[in-house]
Amino acid sequence: MIQDKKIVFSGVQPSGNLTIGNYLGAIKNFSRFSDDYKTFYCVVDLHAITVRQVPAELRRRTYETLALYMACGLDEKKNTLFVQSHVPAHAELGWILDCYTMFGELSRMTQFKDKSAKHSQNINAGLFTYPSLMAADILLYQTDLVPVGIDQKQHLELSRDIAMRFNQIYGDTFTVPEGYISTDTMKIMSLAEPTSKMSKSDPNQNAVVYILDSKDDIIRKFKKAVTDSDSEIRFSEDKPGVSNLITIYGAFTGKSVEEVEREFAGRGYGDFKLAVGEACADGLAPVREEFARLMADKAHLEAVMKSGADEAAYYARKTMSKVRRKIGFVN
Repeated sequence: MIQDKKIVFSGVQPSGNLTIGNYLGAIKNFSRFSDDYKTFYCVVDLHAITVRQVPAELRRRTYETLALYMACGLDEKKNTLFVQSHVPAHAELGWILDCYTMFGELSRMTQFKDKSAKHSQNINAGLFTYPSLMAADILLYQTDLVPVGIDQKQHLELSRDIAMRFNQIYGDTFTVPEGYISTDTMKIMSLAEPTSKMSKSDPNQNAVVYILDSKDDIIRKFKKAVTDSDSEIRFSEDKPGVSNLITIYGAFTGKSVEEVEREFAGRGYGDFKLAVGEACADGLAPVREEFARLMADKAHLEAVMKSGADEAAYYARKTMSKVRRKIGFVN
């Protein structure tokens, strides 16, 4: 098999209901690579278990995440869609790269500090070393480009450092990946705390808009969104709530910041928040409909999982054969 296209890899955890932040910042952008790149999109269930999961819920969300990939426009004929744990080479390479990742590097990861604070009763080794597994996910496919959110930039830089370190010791083994961060929807913020990223694990349900929320729920949440005492609809660092709403409205309508500001000049926050809610709900309606159709056909989702895992494993075997040989394992 001759591979003449550059390779894109990304993954989403099945550890909660996906938000419009996941949609606008990641999944919606994935399909733009489908024609010009060889694309691998993974449901990263191994990463999900760094936090305790209810087994039945993890299984259900694994199906749901795959269905959401497809509902958001990822054609299984153009993209390799698979579940991480179905390709054991991820775990194998993850352990190997643990041995080429420095303790100090892992201790500087801001997400480890954040998650340790949130899950103080379960600060496990996997939570500490999962950036090495993330590096394995990426390097296993000789990935050229990784679409990431701004909060994952530190992990991508570590993946690059690990690849270069390994290549320096053993010669050319891994492609050193580049990151792709969408400049227009880099970070969607909480509706209740607009200085914090929108998080699917936020206990305040009004702070988060989920991809599968009903239209009524979406509009209700936007009506409650935090703005500020000033009534001007303007994108500014000192107006994080309004700026976040402008970003979301622009993402769903395709309008620039300037166009949004002109459209709502002289109008109140009430009108603006309702318009944002309706644009979001209308934009997500086709996704929700296609998701429901896909979830009703579990056999098709399982066929996609199997086909994707088979293809991913083919590429993974080529990399692992090279890695094993270079480090001295006996085939």
